[in-house]
Amino acid sequence: MVKIGNIELAEFPILLAPMEDVSDPPFRKVCKKFGADLMYTEFISSEGLIRHAIKSRAKLDIFDYERPIGIQLFGGDEEALAMATEIVDATGPDLVDINFGCPVKKVVCKGAGAAVLKDIPLMERLTKAVVKSTSLPVTVKTRLGWDENSKNIVEVAERLQDTGIKALTIHGRTRTQMYKGAADWTLIAKVKENPRMHIPVFGNGDIDSPQKALEYKNKYGVDGIMIGRAAIGNPFIFREVKHYLKTGQLLSPPTVDERVEACLEHLQFSIRWKGPRLGLIEMRSHYANYFKGLQNFKPLKIRLLTSDSLDEVYEILNEIRQIELV
Repeated sequence: MVKIGNIELAEFPILLAPMEDVSDPPFRKVCKKFGADLMYTEFISSEGLIRHAIKSRAKLDIFDYERPIGIQLFGGDEEALAMATEIVDATGPDLVDINFGCPVKKVVCKGAGAAVLKDIPLMERLTKAVVKSTSLPVTVKTRLGWDENSKNIVEVAERLQDTGIKALTIHGRTRTQMYKGAADWTLIAKVKENPRMHIPVFGNGDIDSPQKALEYKNKYGVDGIMIGRAAIGNPFIFREVKHYLKTGQLLSPPTVDERVEACLEHLQFSIRWKGPRLGLIEMRSHYANYFKGLQNFKPLKIRLLTSDSLDEVYEILNEIRQIELV
């Protein structure tokens, strides 16, 4: 069993990564249904939260069936992060996660996310500010380093642990790599092998199949894995990975009907949570992933992406049930 503070997880937990504009409550609902052990909200700007930004506040919505769940914050100012942590603490998540890994320009330009990798003493101060502001377990998600010349994650992991964090997730790329090239898990393994480390270490990057999940578990010795992009439109991956780790057998891929049902559940919650208009529009980014590999899907996809009628979308989804997998 893996423990994050007082949170007990499975022996080898499978985590859902926090993804901007993806990991909202409707998406998390289907991922939880298919076996995600621990999930995180989309990252939330500490500055936006203390300024009462509507979008940031909406990201605080969590539901009891999601537990355990963490709320993820990013920011480059100690005082703002501490204040945001107190706001988050009051909403009752199970843990607070700090994002020191997001590579996108709009975050890095604010001195947050992966930008903090260039200033490790600042990273320590920011982390301490969060730890001091909550009684909840605090975790961190970060990368190997800023660039090829600063892959200092082994030292960084020790220093973060010393600030009081209860778990660490490492994405196997540098900031300059963004999401390009293959993730390098060798340094993640070195963090885990470090005799000074006693908190759980989770690996992230390029896990897109049950076979790879088992290979990386055995090869790199991590305490669990975090799945991000491979879960978009494919929440079944959590079920598939768990089954393969337990039995060594691959599950049959989801049927077309199962895909439609998962997409429908996602859509209906999206409508309830975001409202009819926004819920319908924001689901458009998910359809191609839910129905990847279907014969002659392109005409139906175009209709799904252009329809403003929920009833019409329901009709199209029912049409998709009749399609066979390639």
